[in-house]
Amino acid sequence: MTAQNLPSEPEFEQAYKELASTLENSTLFQKKPEFRKALQVVSVPERVVQFRVVWEDDKGNVQINRGFRVQFNSALGPYKGGLRFHPSVNLSILKFLGFEQIFKNALTGLNMGGGKGGSDFDPKGKSDNEIRRFCVSFMTELCKHIGQDTDVPAGDIGVTGREVGFMFGQYKKIRNEWVGVLTGKGQSWGGSLIRPEATGYGVVYYVDHMIKYASGGKESFAGKRVAISGSGNVAQYAALKVIELGGSVISLSDSQGALILSGEEGSFTPEEINQIAAIKVERKQISELASTAAFSSKFKYIAGARPWTNITGRVDVALPSATQNEVSGEEAKALIASGCKFIAEGSNMGSTQEAIDVFEAHREGNQGATAIWYAPGKAANAGGVAVSGLEMAQNSSRVTWTSEEVDTRLKHIMEDCFNNGLATAKEYVPTAEGSLPSLVAGSNIAGFTKVAEAMKDHGDWW
Repeated sequence: MTAQNLPSEPEFEQAYKELASTLENSTLFQKKPEFRKALQVVSVPERVVQFRVVWEDDKGNVQINRGFRVQFNSALGPYKGGLRFHPSVNLSILKFLGFEQIFKNALTGLNMGGGKGGSDFDPKGKSDNEIRRFCVSFMTELCKHIGQDTDVPAGDIGVTGREVGFMFGQYKKIRNEWVGVLTGKGQSWGGSLIRPEATGYGVVYYVDHMIKYASGGKESFAGKRVAISGSGNVAQYAALKVIELGGSVISLSDSQGALILSGEEGSFTPEEINQIAAIKVERKQISELASTAAFSSKFKYIAGARPWTNITGRVDVALPSATQNEVSGEEAKALIASGCKFIAEGSNMGSTQEAIDVFEAHREGNQGATAIWYAPGKAANAGGVAVSGLEMAQNSSRVTWTSEEVDTRLKHIMEDCFNNGLATAKEYVPTAEGSLPSLVAGSNIAGFTKVAEAMKDHGDWW
């Protein structure tokens, strides 16, 4: 099989091959050979929109960026997926993210299709007025292609509540309607409680099920040493939830370096995590905190590094929560050598294929306390888009649910996501005696089959 894409799209090619290889290595195509055709069809976006974004900076100069929206698949509902504003944005990255989003959204059990969009615009170093002018220009074009029943974008890297607000305001002015066309809105005007926390909380809820299943219900996060990468929303709220559940957070990072606990005892505190969150709102680097007396006495800062090979002492759980391909094959081996038993991605495609192969090889033939268990981002980090879906439901009903109600729904969705991947792996993936089921294969197959069956019902393949 080959992906229906251009050779200049390495990220999308990687995402496609990761899905295709797990389908091939399962019994799915033996039991249902017609699904090979479904894979060919689902790998091509239904629509790709590309446009120019012309805006004026504070000096009065004309600036030009590229805007995109990949409307990948609408079999299960309106296209749903974030907007990313970052210099690295290109069609390959957005296709990979949109492709992953299809199956992630399917695993939530909510009625959402898959899509992704954004621009190569960099919000860092821009004034609020420059960001507002860019967002107005970006939405002036994007609004022609989205709607509450068509395509509902959200935030992603570089797109916070501020950017969502600017874009929502422009959509409302042009279309003369107040509808839930974007998620991640301010809580006073249609946003859902728990939305900022949802991805980080969801990853931890998912891993909690992994720990309990692997230990036969004897273990939890209590006493676990947890390495986390990133320092954005996902990493921050995952860290806070780990601490709440009795675990220790031993690392955080950003694009410039890693901040790691110096010794084998202790943890980041909620207060320290909140300090990091505060400087991230100002778009500053954690190196600025690392040099202060309070942080330098407790943590070591390693410029230009990721946490995985630089941690002192044992690692029980690793949560890559920064960006794609942030765990290499060598780093996967280092984590396992440090005693890591559970790896779950808060980021999308956080592990390279080499890293996944290492994790899966160590899952085979292991049992209980000695097992290495890996969960892919499309399952483990589905909590964010799940609560976006809950925000859509609240907007459609003109109601607001309490934090407790949203959090309860999120917990149920993550439990169902875990159990679905687990059961599907047991059905379709041959597993060695004494091995844990493959969550990466089970999640891929569960998401793919749900979408493929809906597409067949719609006449998209036959």
